Amino acid sequence: MEFEEWEPYYIEILRDFSYSREEDERSARLLDQVLAGDRISLDTLRHRIEGKEVFVAGNAPSLKRGLTSIRGSVIAADEAASVLIDAEVLPDIIVTDLDGRIQDQVRANSEGSVAVIHAHGDNMPAVKKWAPLFDGEVVGTTQSRPFGRIFNFGGFTDGDRAVFLARHFGASSVRLVGFDFEHPSPKDENPATKLRKLAWAKRLIGLLGLP
Repeated sequence: MEFEEWEPYYIEILRDFSYSREEDERSARLLDQVLAGDRISLDTLRHRIEGKEVFVAGNAPSLKRGLTSIRGSVIAADEAASVLIDAEVLPDIIVTDLDGRIQDQVRANSEGSVAVIHAHGDNMPAVKKWAPLFDGEVVGTTQSRPFGRIFNFGGFTDGDRAVFLARHFGASSVRLVGFDFEHPSPKDENPATKLRKLAWAKRLIGLLGLP
């Protein structure tokens, strides 16, 4: 999804959650400054996705039950990376805003997973702490207007951003594993807000018309 198509949804999200576009953009500039690793060309992402059956792994409890169905190219949404790694599955791509067991994501990045690292207004401390440690192939993203080497492929939460990424780069099909839009994780500090985010994720993924 190009930014001009994405921006109306982004503006609605800003209003819905009272987020600051200025803080999103500040975080993106910080990410651009501190991100380590090799900034890859977008052709590398296309090579891992285009024409392939892509499985996008979310972090719902059902992911563990669905591991046997995963094949083809695998995109892990944030904390799902740890579940996959524990099962000895190295994700092809990790889409993360630096939550969860980030050490697992750093290690997977050093072992070959492309890390698509996202900056938003609420994660600047994590950007400062963790982004410099990703020493493999990396891509930086923002939910605001892209610039320079910071991109925006559409999407809001890690899960739906991973789906938008797969679609943007021409996956032949996109399969969701470990997604639950109705039940926030018990560890979420604010389940009501998380539920609203999940509702947005479901709505945005619905725009793509997945089978």
